Amino acid sequence: MFCAIWPEAAQRLGVVLPLLALVTLASVPLATNAGEWLERHVESDALVRRHAELGDGLLAGGLFVLAFVVWWALGRSAPGAPDGTRRPATLLRLAAAVLSLVVAAGAVVDVYRIGDSGAKAAWHDGFSRTAAHGGDQD
Repeated sequence: MFCAIWPEAAQRLGVVLPLLALVTLASVPLATNAGEWLERHVESDALVRRHAELGDGLLAGGLFVLAFVVWWALGRSAPGAPDGTRRPATLLRLAAAVLSLVVAAGAVVDVYRIGDSGAKAAWHDGFSRTAAHGGDQD
């Protein structure tokens, strides 16, 4: 979103912008594979299955596509200022910024929900409600 609003930042990043989004996209199957391995090695219950289902639903592809579109649009932008600099069309920048905000917010919510469900699955029976060392005293 930041690069869609401020094209100069995206121009400074250059090809790094879509490459970072590609790294993010590539990390999703890695995390999913690690989760699937762990799922096969722990007792299955409703919380573990819920965590796996949420993990399978994470869509990082939208972030990659938007980062690529912003990067690509900067290279094909219409001429702007009289000094010869090129600026992307305001409407395209605004649309990319709004879409980036929506997709990024959705990804953050998904990651939070996946992490929360994983913590619940890991800790639901793995702790005692009473302190093991007699309280909070050190």
